[in-house]
Amino acid sequence: MVFSSLIFLFQFLPAALLVYYLSPGRLRNVVLLITSLIFYAWGEPLYILLMMFATVFDYANGLLIEKYRSRKVIARTVLVGSLFGNLAILGFFKYAGFVIDNVNRLFHLHLQAADLPLPLGISFYTFQTMSYVIDVYRGKAQAQRNLITFGTFVAMFPQLVAGPIVKYADIAKQLLSRKMTLERFGSGAELFIRGLAKKVLLANNIGMLWTSVKEVPAEDLSVLSGWLGIAAFTLQIYFDFSGYSDMARGLARMLGFEFPANFHYPYVSRSVTEFWRRWHISLGSWFREYVYIPLGGNRMGIGKQLRNLFIVWFLTGFWHGASWNFIIWGLYFGVLVTVEKLFLLKWLQRLPRLASHCYTLLAVVIGWVWFEFDHLDAAWAFIGTMFSFSGHTWADRQALYDLSTNGYLLLLGAICATPLPSKWIARIEDGWRLAGSVLIPALYFVALALSTAYLVNESYNPFLYFRF
Repeated sequence: MVFSSLIFLFQFLPAALLVYYLSPGRLRNVVLLITSLIFYAWGEPLYILLMMFATVFDYANGLLIEKYRSRKVIARTVLVGSLFGNLAILGFFKYAGFVIDNVNRLFHLHLQAADLPLPLGISFYTFQTMSYVIDVYRGKAQAQRNLITFGTFVAMFPQLVAGPIVKYADIAKQLLSRKMTLERFGSGAELFIRGLAKKVLLANNIGMLWTSVKEVPAEDLSVLSGWLGIAAFTLQIYFDFSGYSDMARGLARMLGFEFPANFHYPYVSRSVTEFWRRWHISLGSWFREYVYIPLGGNRMGIGKQLRNLFIVWFLTGFWHGASWNFIIWGLYFGVLVTVEKLFLLKWLQRLPRLASHCYTLLAVVIGWVWFEFDHLDAAWAFIGTMFSFSGHTWADRQALYDLSTNGYLLLLGAICATPLPSKWIARIEDGWRLAGSVLIPALYFVALALSTAYLVNESYNPFLYFRF
């Protein structure tokens, strides 16, 4: 079940909210845990046992670490055991096939990997439970003694399958007591509808252009088709993932929680470094706090700083998927960020805004090619098409047709990827309060109605980050 589905919008969500708000305060965590388990079991009836094991496993580890906090050897042993257990489970389901395939190629073996589907959200909830145990060990969080409360943190359906990655310390107080008001519920509903519109009206429609371009062999594409296609994917993945993150944050707010923002208009960035401060913020924050800083960060000389950056960006790519294209994608951005830290960032700050912005967009767009194509040869071929390395036609009839039929949609997407729409809405609310009190709710109602109409009539409704 996904948020952008009719079953979720008009059956699961209304029922879950009704039961949640009719329940007394002391039982709301129980209700939220049960509804979250039902939500997960809808798509993963067997793997719900895996998530429940991870929950109980790290609940117990947190208690043990707190109990033996004064005995560092025992506490550290429990911490290592917890990290090893979590990473072993993640590695088995997500990376075992990749490792075995590469061992077979390297040593000409014929080992067989278990053909198991990837559990939904395993990368997200594994990182959440790991951060909890680490924070308890560091003394940044107290161990949660109520299993229901801890289970609610892990399984909470708004962020369960696609984040954002919420650290326990960020919502520990909210798990015990949260204030729910009509105004807060309303702002959560608005945020959810914005995310739904981004996902359904923008990501899905723009994504169809990329799907049609990707199906054509690279050697048969014109240069214009290549750029139109990757521009479409650039917008699709942003509206797809940021839209889902907005829906998650909106749902959480409707339930009385406040989750951290996961995106902040990344495509307005003037450097790759800035882009990664704005893109998938919760993942970048997690790697910085639990990998980069513990390794020494930038405090131990340039050599070790470069080593730490390499490790973080290798893991960033590998976290996204068990494939060489993701590793190359991560290291590609790692190289760019490193070069910027060494000298390029100072140059970019002196350039006109348009020049530094164009550099960043070009770097990001090329990066999405590596992200999207599983086979490296296909990625190289597509980049060759974009830059006409093999003498591709600059434009053909299909490219001109795609431009004429999708140009307005790409332009709309480009505008909506900036802060402009939010600023326009804020001006209406502040400048024309009476009109805004009618116009803005009407705008959200129209967005919800259009999204619903699309879901009724269309079957194209992918969610790109479910595979991670």
